[in-house]
Amino acid sequence: MSVLASLPLLAFLGFGVLWLTVPPDHQTLRAASLSAAVDISFDGNGVPRVRAANEKDAAFAIGFVHARDRMFQLELMRRAAAGRLSEIAGPETLPIDKQMRVFGLARLAEGDVEAQSPAARVLLEAYAAGVNLWIADRGRFAAMEFLVLGAPEPWRPADSLLWGRTMGLWLSSNHRAELARLALREKLPPSMLEQLWPPNPRPLGPQAALVDPGRAMATTAEALLAALPTFPAPFTIPSTASNAWAVDGRWSDTGAPLLAGDPHLGFGFPGLWYLIRVETPVGVLAGATAPGVPFLILGHNGKVAWTFTTTGADTQDVYLEPPEAAVTSREERIRVRGQPDVVLTVRETRHGPIISDILRDSTPVLAVAMANLRPRDTGASGLLALNHARTVEEAGRAAPLITSPVQNLMVADRAKIALYVTGRVPIRRAGDGWAPVPGIATSTVAQDGSGLTGGDDAYGWSGFASGEKLPRIVAPASGRLINANEPVAPSDFPVFMGRDTFRDWRARRIRTLLDGAPKFSSSDFAAMQVDVLSPYAAALLPVLRVVPGAPRVLRDWDGAMTENDPRPLIFSTWMQAFDLAVRARANIPASARAPLFDFVPYVLSPAGAHWCGGDCSPLLNATFESTMSALATRFGPDFTTWRWGTVHQAIFAHPFLRSVPVLGTLTTLRIAVPGDGTTLDRGDMNEALEAVHGASYRGVYDLADLDRSLFVTAPGQSGNPISRHARDFLTRWRDGAMVLLGPRPVEVTASVRLEP
Repeated sequence: MSVLASLPLLAFLGFGVLWLTVPPDHQTLRAASLSAAVDISFDGNGVPRVRAANEKDAAFAIGFVHARDRMFQLELMRRAAAGRLSEIAGPETLPIDKQMRVFGLARLAEGDVEAQSPAARVLLEAYAAGVNLWIADRGRFAAMEFLVLGAPEPWRPADSLLWGRTMGLWLSSNHRAELARLALREKLPPSMLEQLWPPNPRPLGPQAALVDPGRAMATTAEALLAALPTFPAPFTIPSTASNAWAVDGRWSDTGAPLLAGDPHLGFGFPGLWYLIRVETPVGVLAGATAPGVPFLILGHNGKVAWTFTTTGADTQDVYLEPPEAAVTSREERIRVRGQPDVVLTVRETRHGPIISDILRDSTPVLAVAMANLRPRDTGASGLLALNHARTVEEAGRAAPLITSPVQNLMVADRAKIALYVTGRVPIRRAGDGWAPVPGIATSTVAQDGSGLTGGDDAYGWSGFASGEKLPRIVAPASGRLINANEPVAPSDFPVFMGRDTFRDWRARRIRTLLDGAPKFSSSDFAAMQVDVLSPYAAALLPVLRVVPGAPRVLRDWDGAMTENDPRPLIFSTWMQAFDLAVRARANIPASARAPLFDFVPYVLSPAGAHWCGGDCSPLLNATFESTMSALATRFGPDFTTWRWGTVHQAIFAHPFLRSVPVLGTLTTLRIAVPGDGTTLDRGDMNEALEAVHGASYRGVYDLADLDRSLFVTAPGQSGNPISRHARDFLTRWRDGAMVLLGPRPVEVTASVRLEP
């Protein structure tokens, strides 16, 4: 048989081997640690319904189904958090591994196990046993990727706690903004540097004078920013955003509260969330779990429903330290596939790890203090307490136990709605956390510019505010709660929450829609979640329509970012070009870019026109002409045939296989989507204007009957690209369709029975 003739047979055999990694439709397994049999039925969307005799057995089953559908995602999560990606991926992931070894998440997670409540530890151990049952039963067939890598290592309770540590890092990334300001300190005067991150209109607290760090510090910061992995590259920290709103019974058509929430995180294949319904004698849990964790993260427990948004609280500070500041040192050995090991020396000061050690032979010392790197994080115990809450007040008591990250927990029970800020916010002795500060009291720069010398810890933290010391709103008189990441603390709040705040573009739209009707249903809230009118675009249109040629193109457009319209494409491409042109005039490197949706409106206001030399009209004209010319080259001369969805496609790509021939095609999903970074249906963009960040999950909770609540995630339940459940939510997610997670599925397509 010739080689060519044998290719179909080889392809068939290869696909057959891959097919063996797809979980069987029906399965019975035994596990000695179970107290009673557990029945798991999977509906037509691959969503499991777990029925167990107690919470421990349920946690075992959750671990099993997570491993069954997402085992390689679990493996990548723990490897990324522990700085062990390069063992399987080679040198490409070394920057990520170095960063994680400096932060020491794996060491912290080991200590976190003992910090949990006894009940939480029991569930963590049961979850690990459930994951390990799947590993023991399937070996290297536990997921497609293990065919090459070999069977995964056993799962441990500390591995589950790495998820919380990772989220704490993802949702608290102020240190990057501080490094960007330090890198630009030698290139821009202080006034222009501050305008790159336009301040919130409200006064937010005392502003510290910018420290003159010396040229060496600024150069190190620029090099460090360039060395740090940047979103949307795999395993990197995305920008953060989410929507949440709630109304009490006065505003709902059922007379009971309604709650809507959609957390916004980076898109990927598989998605970050895994839908599930769990029933035990204690009660029901329905909503979104995170593979790796035995607790419900977003959803309801039959009595209470909850969701989270990011506060934007500043819980990180960068310190300019003298060379002798390190008080501890350790060596981290990073194994690199196909290359010799890399040995990294990690030093820490009294403030935290020296992040400049990521660079080779870095003399200036930059350390970072992070609330999310404090030991003995009790987030797992907090989530368990939230899962057990039966009233908004009980949920409020769980909030401070979720020590990191600092989030807005919006919650509703059958009578009222509330918002509690979770976590802990540092109390600074001095400064406002906006820019790096000396790790010592004085700021004398050494002659060689390598560091600072001087006295005590004037800019250190004296403690933390948490629980009742942080903002909370219970049963507001208005009967409504809204948050889309704008500050929740009043301007005179006694705890300083931070200067870097999110603009209220999406919150404005939520308020407008809530003002537009006297009563709402759960379907109304679901429709709001996919609203695509951009308040950002609407605010800029009066300025843009005076540009020659723009009235013809933007005529009658209200700022709706619909996928089949050319105007969102023209507007977004134009504003991106204008933003880049303004920054190029000031010689601002890409690694130090500030938020476009904040900066561009400022530049186009009278206060910001000096960025264009006093008049932005010439630059607007030039960038409009170049935009139309570039788009005509790509899509033809008739702009009415252009479509936003042609460019603005949501990308769900496998972080490990996206670049592998054939497998990359199988594991990269694309779909044309509406929206942008300022619409409720959020589709935040990379430089190619592709949607890489948005609503990874949507939930709408009806407190009159929580079994009528609505859910969707993307792209699907399975992480196996040849599974029928790998992408079956994708189109429905784009179109705003949602599913019920009631006690009985419409159809049962698979089942698992776990017996003691």
